[in-house]
Amino acid sequence: MSELFKKSLAKFGPERAYPVPSLEFSRQFCLNFTNNNYENFSVVSRLLPKHLIPHFHAVYSFCRWADDLGDETGGGEKALEYLRWWRLELSDCYKETPYHPIFVALASTIKRFHIPEQLFKDLIFAFEQDQLVLEYQTYEQLLQYCKYSANPVGRLVLLLWETYDEEKAVYSDYICTALQLANFWQDVARDFLIGRIYIPAECRSKFNYSSEDYGNRTQNQAFESMMADLVDRTEKMFFMGSPLLSMVPKARKVDLELFMEGGLSILGKIKKMNYKVWEARPSLSKWEKMMILGKSLLKRLPLLTRS
Repeated sequence: MSELFKKSLAKFGPERAYPVPSLEFSRQFCLNFTNNNYENFSVVSRLLPKHLIPHFHAVYSFCRWADDLGDETGGGEKALEYLRWWRLELSDCYKETPYHPIFVALASTIKRFHIPEQLFKDLIFAFEQDQLVLEYQTYEQLLQYCKYSANPVGRLVLLLWETYDEEKAVYSDYICTALQLANFWQDVARDFLIGRIYIPAECRSKFNYSSEDYGNRTQNQAFESMMADLVDRTEKMFFMGSPLLSMVPKARKVDLELFMEGGLSILGKIKKMNYKVWEARPSLSKWEKMMILGKSLLKRLPLLTRS
């Protein structure tokens, strides 16, 4: 557990040994937590209307706390216990009796944007599943996991952008699932170290990549062919979601392109290194991130000059 999260959990944990915080304090709490945990948010936030930033802070803080409660508290039953507590805090929030500072901040966001509770419940369910399922047998099972771990995030963003409808949500699901899968293919080695395998058994069997090969982190032709297939499927999923670009408001199209380009760039990195993700983790350099951001800002410039 990181020292920062450990201190925060000790102060704002299940014991509730503090008075109900004000909205001002709670929003500052979410701002500080976001900035300390998501180094790119200060950059991304420049693309957002000012009035949306505290709402994104609240949603991000909810997600990151749930993630940390699952991964930073020792795992297993202890993690599930904390996640059950987080679910109860969410329930209190929807009963209009929020207590934890994140939920005090989130309550105003929920009310302002009419966010259904199920989206947050689905995210908690995914973090609970992480404690119970360490390996997936089929690709379809992995996609089902993404339905809970990734797709609610896109739907939350559409609600915050005030452009949500079911047609857009379907395209958003493709993009969010693709982003989640790209992260899995990027982090094959890192996930293996913490006991998680996201490449489904049926995919490994298809390319004759054995469990023993996986356990030995074997980088061979079978593995590279398997990764090429997974990357190709993921790229196609990004393109299946691409009609959303023409459906969101122009000012938000640039933001969406930024997310998609980041995911596609990671896939491009994996291909460029010939799928040798056991040997090195593919990542974007600061220069590459700035190039992606720069292209997005240039596209946004005409919108800014007209506003």
